[in-house]
Amino acid sequence: MFGGEIKVIGDSYAGGFSCGMTLGDNGTMQQMETVIDNEDRTVYEDSQRGLSLTVNHIKENDVWNVITEVTNNGKQPVTLELLSSFLLKDVKVDRVHRMQSFWSAEGKLKSESITDLHMEKSWNGCACRVEKFGNVGSMPVRKYFPFLVVEDCEKGEFTGVQLYLASSWQIEMRCREKETYTILGGIADRDFGQWTKKLNAGETFTAPKAVVAKGKTLLEVCDKLVKAQKPDISDKDKSMGIIFNEYCTTWGNPTYDNVKKVCDKIAGKGIDFLVIDSGWYGNVDGWWNMVGDWTVNEKRFPGGMKPIADYIRSKGMIPGLWFEMESVNSGAKQFEDAELLVKKDGYPLTVANKRFWDMENEDAVAYLTENVIGKLKDAGFGYLKVDYNDTMGMGCDGTDGPGENLRKKVEASREFFRKIKREIPDIVIENCSSGGHRLEPSMMELASQASFSDAHETTAIPIIAANLHRVIEPKQSQIWAVMRVGDTDERIFYSIVSTYLGRMCLSGDIYDLSDHQWKLVEDGMDFYRQAADIIKDGSTIYIKADTESYNNPTGEQLVVRKLGNRYLVIYHRFENSKDMPFDLADKNVNVLAEYGHADVDFSAQAWILEAAE
Repeated sequence: MFGGEIKVIGDSYAGGFSCGMTLGDNGTMQQMETVIDNEDRTVYEDSQRGLSLTVNHIKENDVWNVITEVTNNGKQPVTLELLSSFLLKDVKVDRVHRMQSFWSAEGKLKSESITDLHMEKSWNGCACRVEKFGNVGSMPVRKYFPFLVVEDCEKGEFTGVQLYLASSWQIEMRCREKETYTILGGIADRDFGQWTKKLNAGETFTAPKAVVAKGKTLLEVCDKLVKAQKPDISDKDKSMGIIFNEYCTTWGNPTYDNVKKVCDKIAGKGIDFLVIDSGWYGNVDGWWNMVGDWTVNEKRFPGGMKPIADYIRSKGMIPGLWFEMESVNSGAKQFEDAELLVKKDGYPLTVANKRFWDMENEDAVAYLTENVIGKLKDAGFGYLKVDYNDTMGMGCDGTDGPGENLRKKVEASREFFRKIKREIPDIVIENCSSGGHRLEPSMMELASQASFSDAHETTAIPIIAANLHRVIEPKQSQIWAVMRVGDTDERIFYSIVSTYLGRMCLSGDIYDLSDHQWKLVEDGMDFYRQAADIIKDGSTIYIKADTESYNNPTGEQLVVRKLGNRYLVIYHRFENSKDMPFDLADKNVNVLAEYGHADVDFSAQAWILEAAE
């Protein structure tokens, strides 16, 4: 089932009209002999050149963890242009399931047949068929998630994989002489992501991890992959607490006074975290352009951030603070610190008005240690929202190829996340990247929570939130419910019920709501607390959405999550929708709790059910 592939520069490429589409099935692998192929490990060796490729595929609970490493035991350096993290051999595939993603439109399931993909074997087997997809840059969830599930319809078997890689990646399917498929993936190779890696004599390089699962349904495989993730969730965040983020209240204009006003309004309502978002820094107007200069705006927060953090704590909540710590925008003086910034072709890599700290540079890390970690410590913040609002693209300068240099910069960023946790052990970290551009496992494992999307006030919120159950844990997926003074009861139900698809986060006109509106919100918070353990520890067993459009959703969406003999049922109605497709009174269940009313278009309702004995 398992294997691996490498390609060394100078060796031959595959024929079958495939050169430029794949670097696999190449001359390097033709020179290698399989010396071990057992349940846990596959090893290839080229004894003449001294190359060894080891693929460890260890079964752990319901998944295989795949770790691939290549060692140069020869006397001469070699340069790689392909290294797979995983490879699956001779897979029967009828349908292919991928997860698409764009800004504010994360997680759309795309299911296609082999004929849809035009991937049927050629009539005589001489021509290679290749389907290759991925992402290039430092926003790994863009266009696609690093995820694939393939389906054998005849046997009713599904095989899925997730890559643990926060920079450029690829997944590839190919066939040639057989009607079964080779499926592999890992770092985006030289063709796809301008990746090359020099391996000196005696050196070993380990590819990013991949996780593989099998099951009888798409959701079963997704659940196994998601539960294999091991997020570093803070002890302060294990009770599924409710968050309030003031961004959709102040729109980037937080001050001591307006945050205090929010704090006073929500105090005593069972909200655990109050997060101050962007705009607290920079002593000039135009906060967006001041990213990287983490000088507190004293006009907004006299005396710095400690007074407001102390005030939030005095009201029984944990204070949070926003940083876009890996970036520098053009209004900040640090924008001109060229020696501390990532370069491309000898120039600071500039994307619109943004540059990027070189996280491999000790002085850059020292600056961020003082100005990010130091500020969090000194002011007593217990929650950090990390944002990341553009991508470095295909690569940057360094000692290897542009793609490998980029990978090393991103790995250095991940190490800074670990440094934060070492210095502030109980801090709650939120992984945000203009919403969901970093919702991949290696980043999710560094965080307690993640911003699911920037689609905070759109009607697509429940669609995105439900789709993300296939790739991240709902207990980490922070869903915003933005309250507005003009919201009808139906709109409040629609927004609040959406948060039951993950972690509840409130924002908006919270201090201008009527008593009636507040009552609906608080009732929704009570229901969330009752459902929290199902959200946290359950399995999603059913997702059905009629709509094809995120922007103009039609029909209905039904999601069911199960824990033991209890079920969380979430129903949203869109345009031209119908009533709930079944009557709970006719089922062999007890209704433990319910919230909302799904009686018109763009309304919603949720139930907690218990299977009757």
